[in-house]
Amino acid sequence: MKILLATDGSEFSEGAAGFLAALDFSPDDEIIILHAISYVPFQDSTQSYEAALRRFKEETGAKILDSAVEALKNSKAKISTALMDGYPDLAISDAAAESNADLIVMGSRGLRGIKSLVVGSATRSVATNSPKPLLVVKPPQWARTEGLKILFATDGSDYAGVTAKLLTSMPFRSDTELTALYVTSSSFADMPARFAIEVDDRVKKEVAEARTAEFADADRIIDLAMTTLRGRFTNLDGVKKVGDPSIEILEAAAALKADIIAVGSRGLRGIRGALGSVSRHVLNHAECSVIIGKM
Repeated sequence: MKILLATDGSEFSEGAAGFLAALDFSPDDEIIILHAISYVPFQDSTQSYEAALRRFKEETGAKILDSAVEALKNSKAKISTALMDGYPDLAISDAAAESNADLIVMGSRGLRGIKSLVVGSATRSVATNSPKPLLVVKPPQWARTEGLKILFATDGSDYAGVTAKLLTSMPFRSDTELTALYVTSSSFADMPARFAIEVDDRVKKEVAEARTAEFADADRIIDLAMTTLRGRFTNLDGVKKVGDPSIEILEAAAALKADIIAVGSRGLRGIRGALGSVSRHVLNHAECSVIIGKM
């Protein structure tokens, strides 16, 4: 597997590197560590000042890369580094495409002064615009040493299928636990309860039949996910929920004490890499790390 680890030298990036260091890589795997130099010259600056500023950023960039390499020194994967000019989000997306990386890894650098775990602008931009899968590592997983718990949210779509295949290719340890979750939306989700109880018996019967079909479909989707994942994960379980997927996924992750939520990027048709509302909500509000599968 080829991974592009984007680092800006912050504690969030160092945490992401520490998370990768704990995975079970082989010598066939590769980690490319990237640091982007965002250089915007001042309008009234002198040429000598601009040159000095650029030299300082390059020297600092080299130290940032060295720090990430040190964090990964015990990894069996091949390690290489890259220093690029450009805005971080664009440089990360371009480097991932040019290197044909299988996965982008970033730390979750959120907004300062806000206790929410909403991700920062660069991470959000990469998640939205890059066609490559993305792993956003959040602080609770920085120093994770025990077996991981993964919640894979599937809807049976092609997006979920590629996310499942991505999970099977990642170098997780053998003691990793994976739970496949399918959420069925309620037929009465948009109807106030005091009115829902007034539906006549005919409608109730039709709703019951529809619900039976939905549960059968849920079983099929869970079985499909299990078929893909079973060869890779031995600690495997399937869960079905009814409700709003955005809410149920986060609540299930909290109940399971999941380390990672994996979800497909089912966005707008025809826009490659676009995030759907569920994946965007999960990325912004999950307390644990998030994998977003892309097609």
